[in-house]
Amino acid sequence: MDQIETFDVVVVGGGPSGATAAQELAAKGRSVLLLDRAGRVKPCGGAVPPRLIKDYAVPDEQIVARATSARMVSPAGKNVDIPIEGGYVGMVDRDRFDEFLRERAAKAGAVRRTGVFERIERDTDGTAVIHYRLREGHRLGEGTPARVRARTIIGADGANSSVARQAVPGADRGKFVFAYHEIVAVPEQRPAGYDAGRCDVWYQGKLSPDFYGWVFPHGETLSIGTGSADKGFSLRAATGELREKVGLQNARTLRREGAPLPMKPLPRWDNGRDVVLAGDAAGVVAPASGEGIYYAMVCGTFAADAVHQLLETGDARVLARARKRFMREHGRVFWVLGVMQWFWYSSDKRRERFVDICRDRDVQQLTFESYMNKKLVRKKPIAHVRIFFKDVAHLLGLVRV
Repeated sequence: MDQIETFDVVVVGGGPSGATAAQELAAKGRSVLLLDRAGRVKPCGGAVPPRLIKDYAVPDEQIVARATSARMVSPAGKNVDIPIEGGYVGMVDRDRFDEFLRERAAKAGAVRRTGVFERIERDTDGTAVIHYRLREGHRLGEGTPARVRARTIIGADGANSSVARQAVPGADRGKFVFAYHEIVAVPEQRPAGYDAGRCDVWYQGKLSPDFYGWVFPHGETLSIGTGSADKGFSLRAATGELREKVGLQNARTLRREGAPLPMKPLPRWDNGRDVVLAGDAAGVVAPASGEGIYYAMVCGTFAADAVHQLLETGDARVLARARKRFMREHGRVFWVLGVMQWFWYSSDKRRERFVDICRDRDVQQLTFESYMNKKLVRKKPIAHVRIFFKDVAHLLGLVRV
């Protein structure tokens, strides 16, 4: 094959995971190409916990709103308001935030290109060759064909990742929820009950048969949406109904976005040679909550560390460490949330009980401490015991709601 440009790492996908991996590898002195298709914003509530803001040095100007409370709405319309004590949950706009992360990667030394990944081939010496199209048009297949050599590849190209499908065994075993939201302008005349510092989560089967609906503040705008794994369920109609419920049916719609969200980490993230996955491509969106930004960025860090070790040692076995590290730190949380979604989201009767459980102060404090710090809280064993017996009582129907 004739001489073409060669990079230590090609990162496919410039979302939080890919941009984080590109920045960290470039900062280590690696030659990095960050290939992003651009022009697309993922539907996302945009919540970022304090640990993410601290660990990844997110500047204040990226935080467009600060949520200091959450409201859970049951199928019967009962509200449970939960204060976020001792801090706040930051809200980011994904179009601005993702671009900030990509620019930060470029400042660290990564080369940015806008293009669409097509396929991986092999040079005569076995080195991967990435074929892509420089993005000049907006239709699939448009653009000038281009290619680069890559000593290693990080596939961070989202759910249903093309890199994963081509390179990683078991990539077809992912489970997904499809998410849809509408970004609306906050009207001058605020609807009754509006609170710019509160995230609302609606647990009603008519808004989602197996997930939830949300209304999240973003300063001058709001993200209103829902999700479901039921392909026959109309997310757009449900979002319209939710807008009516909160008095925002006439608010100006700025954009509409939809995309699949993975609900379970893939069984394998690497090809045992030179490819490792990160972010949605690896399946690291938390079940039940749908939270993905923090986990994507952590996954990007772990993938970057594994690739750096491979480039240092030549031992491809180190790529598997990315998944092992992630599951060691967050696997238990994902398992607990998966069971919770499978059980509590299965019917409106159970959703009603679930929201009622969340009235409990022990549940609220432990939940938010775990969310804010990204680890299961073990320092209050008596509270855990109390919660266990309360859960049992709800499961057995001994508590009236």
